[in-house]
Amino acid sequence: MPVIRSSEAVTHEIHGARFVSYATPLTGSKELCAWRGEVPPGTKAPAHTVSKEEILHLLVGTLRVTLDGDTADLAAGDTLIVNAGSTLAVENPTDQTALTWVTTSVGLTAELADGTVLTPPWAN
Repeated sequence: MPVIRSSEAVTHEIHGARFVSYATPLTGSKELCAWRGEVPPGTKAPAHTVSKEEILHLLVGTLRVTLDGDTADLAAGDTLIVNAGSTLAVENPTDQTALTWVTTSVGLTAELADGTVLTPPWAN
């Protein structure tokens, strides 16, 4: 039975945020990936275009998100749907770390404005 204990989750850090990976092909998932995102106060992640749909659910805190040029503030309990091909930027303008739960399909990539393509290990 594929159970990933919190002590077994793998942590990755990039662009000032932390990604705590639970469900990936390495842990037994065939189609989906899931992770907890930790966005510290003052973090402003670069805009990136995603290759697959992502669902971001805000567990704790507040985030300012810009999706395809539209900006909104999310509060705990809000969910953002990011369709494949959309460009997303995430910012935490508060003094509290924001916690998210994110799911996507295996194989997600993210392209930055400069053309750099990231293949995040927490989503592959």
